[in-house]
Amino acid sequence: MDSTVNAPAPASSSSAPPRAKLVLAALISVAAVANLNLAVANVALPDIGKAFDAGQTGLDLVAVGYSLGLAASVLYLGALGDAHGRKQMLLAGTALAIPASLAAGFAPSIEVLFFARLVGGLAAGMAFPTTLALITALWSGPERTKSIALWSALGGGISALGPLVSGALLTQFDWDSVFFVTLPLAVVALYLAWRFVPAHVNETSERVDNLGGILSVLMVAALVLAINFAPVPGAGAAAAGLGVVALAAIVAFVLRQRRVASPLFDLEVAGRRVFWVAACAGIIVFGSLMAAMFIGQQYLQNVLEYSTLDSGLAILPGAVGMVLVAPRSAHLVETRGARFTLLVGYAFCLAGFLIMLLLWDENAQYWHVGLGYLLVGIGVGFAGTPASHSLTASVPVRRAGMASATADLQRDLGGAIMQSILGALLTAGYAAAAATAVATAPHSVSTSVENELTKSFSSAAAVAEQHPRYAESIIEGARGAFLQGDAWAYVAGIVAICLGALLVATRFPDREGEEELLAAYAAEDGTAQSG
Repeated sequence: MDSTVNAPAPASSSSAPPRAKLVLAALISVAAVANLNLAVANVALPDIGKAFDAGQTGLDLVAVGYSLGLAASVLYLGALGDAHGRKQMLLAGTALAIPASLAAGFAPSIEVLFFARLVGGLAAGMAFPTTLALITALWSGPERTKSIALWSALGGGISALGPLVSGALLTQFDWDSVFFVTLPLAVVALYLAWRFVPAHVNETSERVDNLGGILSVLMVAALVLAINFAPVPGAGAAAAGLGVVALAAIVAFVLRQRRVASPLFDLEVAGRRVFWVAACAGIIVFGSLMAAMFIGQQYLQNVLEYSTLDSGLAILPGAVGMVLVAPRSAHLVETRGARFTLLVGYAFCLAGFLIMLLLWDENAQYWHVGLGYLLVGIGVGFAGTPASHSLTASVPVRRAGMASATADLQRDLGGAIMQSILGALLTAGYAAAAATAVATAPHSVSTSVENELTKSFSSAAAVAEQHPRYAESIIEGARGAFLQGDAWAYVAGIVAICLGALLVATRFPDREGEEELLAAYAAEDGTAQSG
């Protein structure tokens, strides 16, 4: 293979493709379809729960289904795009998003809705990693950093705007409308990608490790589902079985990648300090954003009784914070290094979760809510660029798909795992508090009613409608139970953020060390390719 094609550009050079603005607009539009679809379900969860009489676990699965499909498939599909054409994968994924959204909107049951969300995630797994892979292949130097910053900021901002769009729709239409909102955007993105994105740029001729790809899908899917089923009464055996499957798949995947000639996930590259620390850091920070949106939307509607529109508007400060700090983030990466910028982002995320834990109660004012979201949004805005930039900068261009897939995995696996863990804690905390409230209630209740009261807030609200005499006390008890559950979740989020910050502070190199390591990686990759 010609080393002049695949060798990484020197750090000092900077280049961009012809019609760069149109190409970047097309790539961001494709990413926007995935980002918007990722977030639109959260604000509709209470309505979905009422429509299907769903328990908290069912709602958790609907919320995490899209992230699950995306996280499970992103490594495999990114490698297929590298080998068989990134533009073709981009177009196929964007096209598949259309029927997936229609299936979600017309879903007759919570199970069908989860499956449609899963397919939508698979569609995003085809298209989303390819956007960053193409940015990596088409841009270099400071121009690449700026493009990644814009891609990251707008992607996060669109994710944060998803609840606002959904909330506005839900004031006039039923829950199904939120899944139709991306259809016109998908059509526009499909045209822009077909018209402006170049094909076959720095793609690899290596064979794809299909067995490794299947194992990667299995290990991520089993892990996320195991976490979701862990707090479900009577599902302990299923959760344990899924955990065993996940562990076995992880071991098999690692062994496979060490032995195969053309690994799906190059463990040698992944073992580079700049790569693996950035990957872990991104998983936590992006997961914190998705978890905050997931739990926060239910809190606003269930506890504070916000309308769907008001709960969507409440998250707007997070989107504004992400977009406003993105240029500053790119500047900090260039002048102070990725570690400093990551730690700044972590500090803001930690402050946001502390606000949620300490001030988000039944008497919270809007400024409490807006401040929490603003701080998390600023944190993700600062941390998003270095988390993605460090991954793409530390790999050869021929591994751009692996780097971009890992960058996407930060968001999607982070979102899936953090939503699953925090959702499981919310479920367990709610059930424990609700069971205590039922046990200490002055009036006895039947087993069937107790099961409904402890299943989820929406189920408790349905019971309250059936028993208007006790409605006020039922809703008050459900609010208290929800607040106990979300407190458990926020504490877990704070612990995760602190561990992530500690990892970055102790294991990620400073600016000078990072530049030395990147130069060494570039020399090593150039030698390997020319040899």
